[in-house]
Amino acid sequence: MIANDPYVAPELNPPTTRIGRLARGFIDRLQRRLLAASAVGPGPFFPPEIFPWIPVLEAATPAIRRELEALLPERHRLPNFQDITPEVATITTDERWKTFMFLGYGLRSEANLARCPETARALAAIPGLYTAFFSILEPGKRIPPHRGPYNGVLRVHLGLIVPEPKERCWIEVGGERRHWEEGRCLVFDDVYPHQVHNDTDGLRAVLFLDVERPCRKPWNLINRAVLKSAVFTPLIREARDRQSRWERLYYGR
Repeated sequence: MIANDPYVAPELNPPTTRIGRLARGFIDRLQRRLLAASAVGPGPFFPPEIFPWIPVLEAATPAIRRELEALLPERHRLPNFQDITPEVATITTDERWKTFMFLGYGLRSEANLARCPETARALAAIPGLYTAFFSILEPGKRIPPHRGPYNGVLRVHLGLIVPEPKERCWIEVGGERRHWEEGRCLVFDDVYPHQVHNDTDGLRAVLFLDVERPCRKPWNLINRAVLKSAVFTPLIREARDRQSRWERLYYGR
């Protein structure tokens, strides 16, 4: 049984170095401050109405889905998630979780944004956006329990393609199970342990977003500074380099 309190649940991937443990301790203390200052309370799930831009995004679903569908015939050429973000290899190592990256903590794929102009237009209207990509799960793909590193963002999934039977395609966050719906958003705190199953014969695709968590002052400013500093970390630099190498191959540059 997954614990409902992410601040009590054991670390699924604990840091192994002294510096890593010190950084983890700082982030854990900051997360408790952010949770206390959260303008939307604790999770694991949140009503989509907390973000006034979500109805606008949901209304753009048909145009976003058309751009996704144009990519799917060649999805064997799209990167696996762990090919861009290597730490994801702790939860997936096969070729059944494909991504098409737009934004990631300072990383911008101008080529991918140009390839999907309607999606780019929708993303430009989202305040406090830090991550955006198409997340594509092949039939039968399962993602085991894992936790996000930081609660200063909330995760949003816009359902684009949801296979049937819907009951066999689900996400469980903090012990609560939900199903995606095409054209609707799920909002959750990914610091809670969560897992995903696509136990159908169809493909599941969402627009995957991380957005700034609404917090009261001054913690909103502190949180924003931490999020913007992520671009300087080795993790993001490596992801940027991997994304650039993939783009050179994909676009023939």
